[in-house]
Amino acid sequence: MTGTASTPLPAEQSLGEQDGKYLRLAIGLADQARARGNRPFGSVIVSAAGEVLAEAWNRNGETGDCTAHAETEAIRIASPRFSREELAGATIYASGEPCVMCAGAIYWSNIRRVVFGIDAVRLRVFRGERLDQRDAELSCRDVFDASPAAIECLGPALIEEASSSHVGGWKT
Repeated sequence: MTGTASTPLPAEQSLGEQDGKYLRLAIGLADQARARGNRPFGSVIVSAAGEVLAEAWNRNGETGDCTAHAETEAIRIASPRFSREELAGATIYASGEPCVMCAGAIYWSNIRRVVFGIDAVRLRVFRGERLDQRDAELSCRDVFDASPAAIECLGPALIEEASSSHVGGWKT
């Protein structure tokens, strides 16, 4: 898989043991999403102390809700239960690079650390050219860079593992 002149493939980042553990949990949730007829994305929010605050998968297919992405679903679970100050110390793990909408939700939730698997550039190969599967070609980092608060972003990571949920999972 190669990028184009305008979209080079981002280099894979290595993760520590804890980040790898929770990113793999998010990837497992992506597999659950796919098994339930949804697009294959999963997300986990973990506190600074290592407590899982929320986990979710994409629920578009189940609900018909176009905003039911894994990250927004996890934030919908966590944000009423935990303060913005608690969420500022949390990390959100996403099996795929957060889209523009999810990056905005991450910003509004006050989560300050993001770790993701497959990046949007590689994901576009799976999505193909179907308009109903395309994304806004804007990196989550562009959204985070516009934030007045620093949001640490690690990824892509565990690319091969994160990609496996997508093989054969998109309409062609």
